[in-house]
Amino acid sequence: MTLDRRLNAFRPDLAEASLRGKFEAERFVEGSKAQVSVPVIALRPKPDLAAGIDTELLMGEEVVVFERSNGWCWVKAISDGYVGYLPETAIGEGAAAATHIVVPQRTFVYPEPELRKPHAAVLSMGSRLRVIGTAEARGNHYVVLEDGTAIFARHVQPIGFDDGGDYVDVALRFLETPYLWGGRSGLGIDCSGLVQLALSMTGRVAPRDTDMQAAGLGEPIAREELKRGDFVFWKGHVAIMEDPETIVHANGHTMTVARENFAAAVERIGWLYEYPTGYRRLAG
Repeated sequence: MTLDRRLNAFRPDLAEASLRGKFEAERFVEGSKAQVSVPVIALRPKPDLAAGIDTELLMGEEVVVFERSNGWCWVKAISDGYVGYLPETAIGEGAAAATHIVVPQRTFVYPEPELRKPHAAVLSMGSRLRVIGTAEARGNHYVVLEDGTAIFARHVQPIGFDDGGDYVDVALRFLETPYLWGGRSGLGIDCSGLVQLALSMTGRVAPRDTDMQAAGLGEPIAREELKRGDFVFWKGHVAIMEDPETIVHANGHTMTVARENFAAAVERIGWLYEYPTGYRRLAG
């Protein structure tokens, strides 16, 4: 059996317990739950800061930790099953249940409920927080976190909130965000990260990488059927249809999340690389 190292934790010396009988390892472990404790952190294929970034995890996202060694943790993200290495300083013990999620592209964390104070951190859309209270200062409303820090109240919503489900509108909030290979946050994002994060904010689960999305996201359709919300795939790239003539995508051409005429993008990309390999639509 060929195992995808992105979605399965396996090494000759150690593997996740679910692979028992599918892979030969010296030891199998169930792992323990933890959560990301920093605003955003790169997940890497090996424990080396010089290694490329596979994806990123956001504040409050849960992981299963299989090993802690030499300042690194070998983990699997619970949200999408992605496996990799995080610095041990990026995760906290246990997994306290988050209550709220950040909804704008970015927001600031203040040391106390006062927007004039120097901010302590910047959080991306999709970050998960445990809110323990509220506060008001000079007419502004805040939510208060366990460590006493505060966030503008309108920048968070209870987990499970319903914003109408338009993931195209969510993706459009990222216009002009810098392109970042492996990025998955409001600080920098790649094409499949934009798709995954926009869908997750509307309650939908999506794989992380373009090839996974091209194989299992929705159902295939013909180019002539394309409408708002459909996905266009190239080899190693994905875009979202804003309307039948326009795509929105994080791309290395503008190095941003950008709108682009679909037909023009097909010709531009096809001239140097390839033409689209498929089109897909979510059910419903």
